[in-house]
Amino acid sequence: MQFAKGELIVTTDADCIAPKKWLETLAHFYKQKSPVFVALAVNFNNSSPGDSLFKKLFKIFQSLDFMTLQGITGASVFKKVHAMCNGANLAYKKDVFFKVGGFEGIDELASGDDMLLMQKIQARYPDEIAFLKSKEAIVNTQPAETIKDFMNQRIRWASKAGYYTDKKITAVLLLVYLLNAWLLILGICSFFNLNAFYLFLVSLLIKTLAEILFLFPVARFFEKQKQLWWFLPAQPFHILYTVIAGWLGQFGSYQWKGRNVT
Repeated sequence: MQFAKGELIVTTDADCIAPKKWLETLAHFYKQKSPVFVALAVNFNNSSPGDSLFKKLFKIFQSLDFMTLQGITGASVFKKVHAMCNGANLAYKKDVFFKVGGFEGIDELASGDDMLLMQKIQARYPDEIAFLKSKEAIVNTQPAETIKDFMNQRIRWASKAGYYTDKKITAVLLLVYLLNAWLLILGICSFFNLNAFYLFLVSLLIKTLAEILFLFPVARFFEKQKQLWWFLPAQPFHILYTVIAGWLGQFGSYQWKGRNVT
């Protein structure tokens, strides 16, 4: 980082593909708004022609889940509710990086350097964080190929929650987890009690409707409106994985880059 000559540090991942006008769009936005930190959109690629039906559906599920996270990221940053981002598409001022101490204090963690750095910068520059909503600045990456890889990825993402300094996002994550845990318990009880089944069904429909209304403009931005047909069928699987990954992220372990992380 210390050898970088530019004013703005831009990050992505080795498995990502950026559009031709990615940096040009970002530079134009930076000159107009002068933010110290910019979060940008990341998109999961669609399935490949040789994928089986299961793998196609699995990738649609991941796309819907990740697209929802991207929508929440953009909305939360724009409304200054809390700080969220993805290291696959980020930019921040080099001098600000050093002013907040860089990755000091978070460099021993296996995951979360993107959001934890963002929170350090937000704490010092709360009104200078921005989200760049532009199709010409979307970075594309690949979804997980197997359920095992997917769960390890999501557990890794959940593991950084305990290190967040922004209590607002901690409260939101806890609320989301408790809601999904309650729906899971209610779903299990539905097999033994008819009233529990009715309550589960109504609750699931209300949750789905609220999320669909939020997600529709996000899907339109990513040009994935057709995938929304799979949103309701995907709900039970989303509830189950959220509860499992959230729990294991705090009390379990996961595999990442050939090593076990506890």
